[in-house]
This record gives sequence, C-alpha cells and structure tokens, in this order.
Amino acid sequence: MNEQPKLPDLNTPPRPQLDHGGPVTDANGNLQVLGFKSVDAGHETTQPLGHSQAATPFKPQVKALILTGFGINCEEEFAAAYQLAGAEPTIVHLNQVLHGHVSIHDYDILNFPGGFSFGDDLGSGVVLANKLRYRKNAEGRTLLDDIKQFIANGKFVMGICNGFQVLVKLGLLPNLSGNVTPEVTLTHNASGRYEDRWVRLKVNPNSNSPFLKGIESMEVPVRHGEGRLIIKGEETLAEIEDRALNCLAYTDFDGSPTDVYPHNPNGADLNCAGLTDTTGQVFGLMPHPEAFLSLYNHPDWARRKRQNPGLSEEGDGLRLFRNIVEHVQSQTAALPQEASQFSS
Repeated sequence: MNEQPKLPDLNTPPRPQLDHGGPVTDANGNLQVLGFKSVDAGHETTQPLGHSQAATPFKPQVKALILTGFGINCEEEFAAAYQLAGAEPTIVHLNQVLHGHVSIHDYDILNFPGGFSFGDDLGSGVVLANKLRYRKNAEGRTLLDDIKQFIANGKFVMGICNGFQVLVKLGLLPNLSGNVTPEVTLTHNASGRYEDRWVRLKVNPNSNSPFLKGIESMEVPVRHGEGRLIIKGEETLAEIEDRALNCLAYTDFDGSPTDVYPHNPNGADLNCAGLTDTTGQVFGLMPHPEAFLSLYNHPDWARRKRQNPGLSEEGDGLRLFRNIVEHVQSQTAALPQEASQFSS
C-alpha cells in the first residue's frame, strides 16, 4: 500500500531561529564565517575572513565592515559603494559579531545599512539599538562598549536610514554629552505615510565630518516612514546648530533649506537629513547615498545626459564613500612616517 507523503502543517508556525550557537570551523580548525568575504557578484561564500595586505604604501587597503541580518536589506548596495570607492567591503551577519566570531576592531569603518530591523515593530531601530546596548558577550561586554572603543581608536561609523535610526536610538548621534545617551529621536513622518522620493540636500559648510569633505550639495532618494528628526529642548537644538552637527539639510529647487513638503519629506527639525557626532567620526543620514552610485540610477538620467553629454556617470552618493575611503587611506599612509619620527 502506497503511503501518502507527509505534508507540512501549514497551521504550525515555523521553528524560530535561535540567537546562539558555536562557531563553524573547517577540518583544519579555521573559522568559517557564513556570509560574504567581499562583494563577488552577490554570491555567498564560506571562505574564512582574512586580513588583506595594503596594495601600495600610498594607497593602503581600507576595510569596511557591513552588518546585516534581522531585516537589514541594503547591505549589497552598501558593499558595492565601498568596492567602487576602492575599499574592501565585508558583509557579515550581526550574530557573527555578537558571538565573537568577527571583531569590528579588524576594520576601519563600521556600517549600519538601511532596512527594517526587527520589522520596526517597536519603532524604527529601537530593538536593534537595545540589542547592541544590553546584550553582553562571554567577556561581559556589549557591542556598544566595543563601538565606543572603536571610535576612541579614531575609526569611523556610518548609518543610513534604519542604520541612522539605530545610531540615534543608541545615543551615538549627536552624543553632545559624550555619555552615549539618546538626546534626539527619529519618529513618524509629518506626512503620516511612507515616503519614497528623490530629495536635494545641502551640506553644512561648517561640518567637520570627513564623509562630507568638499561636497556642497547632492541629490539622493529617501525611503522611510520614520525619518522625522525631533530635537527636544532649545538648548540641545542650539548646541547642534552651534557645533554644525546638523550636517545635511533638505532643500528646495533653489538649494535653500526648507520645511516645505515634499522637498522636506518628513518635517524634520532644522530641516535635518543627517547628523554627525562632535568628533565627526560618526555619521548618519536618512536618505540613501548607496542608491545613487551611478548616473543611471537616477530616473531623469536620459534627459540629463542628452542635455550634457559630458555629464559624469558617477552618482552623487558615491562621493560620500570616496571621501571616507580616501580619508582613511591618508591617515593610514601617514602612520609609518609618524612612527619613524618617534623612534628616532
């Protein structure tokens, strides 16, 4: 008698993925990081992570760590941006860092991409921020502890959209007090709906962030439902302005900062699209520069190219990534010279 195949019970929820587990190693005991060693046509690899050697003394390889998992979904574009900018991007699941399989300290730039971490169920970035703040590893340290040390070591952190929300909810932005406690928040757009549109941004000329060096304006898309920056208290608002931490502002067609919808898509205080911390090392923004790496990403590229055949084929967003990669390269290239001076 033929047995009927056992079909899955569609009424039973899937088995949850447990947030623990030991490292995966090969036969020789080498750590296998399940994820991406670097961007390679979007294919996964189990090749162990290694330390790359600098290509030349003058252009050392910059290593960018890009976190994914729990609903983050912009990691591929993030990695493509760094690859185009001349860096070595590595995408890893956040659990690989939380369980100690990957150390953020082996990298130059730590990146929090956009997406919908934990479904934004308790508010955008809230759950992920709490996970980084309170979840302790075997040594009793949180990832926030490591991030603070990472910044103290002179390294850089960038968060885009949901990543920006995480940095704000953690208190890493704007971090006026230096105590890493939340001082501002990002909440629902004033329009009451999800906004998916292109916006124009103006860079605060007084910003000290290397991410924005030499950039005056840019055009990039936004894709968010909770991008409205709220700054509580006149003192906090004034200090953010005085220290030029409001590094990016939404503008109208004339390039003037505006609170008028839809040029300002969310009604943010100070018309603010991005913040830096007081050191300039931590940078976050709601719009998506990684979504405009090529001229051909823009919906109006054909008309613009016809009007100006010599128009650059690079997108505005790529400049941010080139800036920080070149800055890290210049810092790294200067280290051996400084060391030799101290040793003489």
